[in-house]
Amino acid sequence: MRRVPRLSRLSSCALLLLLNGCAVGPDYVSPAMELPVKWTEGSAPGPRLPALSSWWQDLADPLLDRLMQEAVAGNLDVASARAKIREARASHREAIGGLFPKLEGSGSALRERTATAPGNLGNQFQGGFDASWELDLFGANARTAEAATYGAEAAEDDLGNTLLTLVGDVAANYAKARGYQARIALARRTGASQRETAGLTRAKFEAGSASAVDVAKAEAQAASTEADLPAYEASYTQAVHRLSFLTGCQPGALSDPMKRPAPIPAPHKALPAGIPANILRNRPDVRAAERRLAQATAKIGKAEAALYPSVSLTGSLSSTSASLSDFGRASTIAWSWGPSVTIPIFQGGKLAAARDGIVAQRDEYLIAWKSSVLTALEDVENALISLAQERTKLKKLAASAENYRKAAELSRALYTTGKSSFLDVLDAERSLYSAEDSLIQSRVTVATNYVALAKALGGNWRENDTGAVQ
Repeated sequence: MRRVPRLSRLSSCALLLLLNGCAVGPDYVSPAMELPVKWTEGSAPGPRLPALSSWWQDLADPLLDRLMQEAVAGNLDVASARAKIREARASHREAIGGLFPKLEGSGSALRERTATAPGNLGNQFQGGFDASWELDLFGANARTAEAATYGAEAAEDDLGNTLLTLVGDVAANYAKARGYQARIALARRTGASQRETAGLTRAKFEAGSASAVDVAKAEAQAASTEADLPAYEASYTQAVHRLSFLTGCQPGALSDPMKRPAPIPAPHKALPAGIPANILRNRPDVRAAERRLAQATAKIGKAEAALYPSVSLTGSLSSTSASLSDFGRASTIAWSWGPSVTIPIFQGGKLAAARDGIVAQRDEYLIAWKSSVLTALEDVENALISLAQERTKLKKLAASAENYRKAAELSRALYTTGKSSFLDVLDAERSLYSAEDSLIQSRVTVATNYVALAKALGGNWRENDTGAVQ
């Protein structure tokens, strides 16, 4: 993501000092807010700004990496945010133009017949220049340019926030799609195993060592497991469709690339949480809120300047002749030059009310910035605790599934030799299926919580990978 060069801001300030007088209104000062020194749910590795760019590469999934590239290139929200950056930059250039004198040229050619001499036709050629320059004695134009600078920077941070949301949504939906694939495979595998158990039970019934009730229960359990498949397949398809939308494609565009099963993405390393103060730099939504606060502060100066007189220098030069060949030699030349002053004597309180309204708006943006900081802190703390607790849960579920697997194998072996009842097999297979399904869901939750933490910390696309904003 390419930001408005800070050098242009410095050059703009220099121009203001050279071309303008004293800018009224408050000068912007970055707001301060007391932040905790470390996260409640995690230890801070130090004040260094954590490197969070391209965090999804730690998931080691080439298809996910490819989808990220395609999403950044094709997502419509990203395209819209880039267009808004171009709009903001154009407004910035327009505001800078207001600091300089204006020069306009004009020309006309007339062929006319007068009422006093209807038989005579004549030509008249006229050309000239008009110049004007509003002396920005109280900084109205300077504050307008300053506000436009902050507005352009806020638009770039909005793009960063759009990218932050996008890469998080792609990773989360990819993990969900792989999770549903795993649940589909588990249901099919378990259903097939339970069909084998039902066949074994029917054979034992025909041999007189099992009851018809056992046969019915075995077949019912297999059918119940297989009944989960339609819902899982629908959810999988919806997740793939969502991925297609996020990459700017039609719903079925990723059906073939996603068809080949792959593991649920699992992070290999912990994300560097850093310290709470880092969110002021990492989170694009917080940065955008701060830039809009700066923009509103600059607009106070513009509204304040409207309460003071304005002075303009105007001049014009024109030449009129009856033929082009005489233009500039035997033509009539006229010129004028002089200052003009506009003084707001009585406006019925309109200008003061406008200024007070901008001041109130600035206060609203200050509150919005504080709210964005608190929201960011809450997001990180919630994501840290959710990820830590889900990882603990995953370990317990893995142990549970392993033990249920051993119990199911032993129960079936004993049932085959007639040393165990069918109820033991039925309970063991049902418990194993439930435990393995819960394990898959926990793996997906770990992945999505990892994604949530990356988003909360401000993990984003590398700036030089977004492409230049045209």
